[in-house]
Amino acid sequence: MKPAIPLSVVLAQMIVAPALATDARFLASLSRLDPNTRLEQICDLYAMKRIDQDSNPFHPDRAKADVISHPRHVKDTVMGTGGAFRSNGHWYQFSFECKGSPDHMRVVSFSYKIGKMIPETKWADYGLWR
Repeated sequence: MKPAIPLSVVLAQMIVAPALATDARFLASLSRLDPNTRLEQICDLYAMKRIDQDSNPFHPDRAKADVISHPRHVKDTVMGTGGAFRSNGHWYQFSFECKGSPDHMRVVSFSYKIGKMIPETKWADYGLWR
């Protein structure tokens, strides 16, 4: 007899896009965050996935919505012009609008625009790292 899969894991896989559902620990930690932080975190993860999949030379391994300026929250949407992502050892600015589900556990819609590379001389000012 196969071991039973915990209901929380099954629900997590149904709630979050398949590419994001592989880490149940991440989902469990998201559920413990306040709703605005949860939305920013799920949007950061989605930004990396989306930028990586779209037709461009970037393959992010980190993204943060609040690097250059804090994003604005309106209900289930977070938007900002001061996000940054790291790709191939360089940081780039991006602006975005991310709408989450009412529980802020998945992304419903996402749009973004990639800006300029952030000079390494500014990394410390923004709390960025290699």
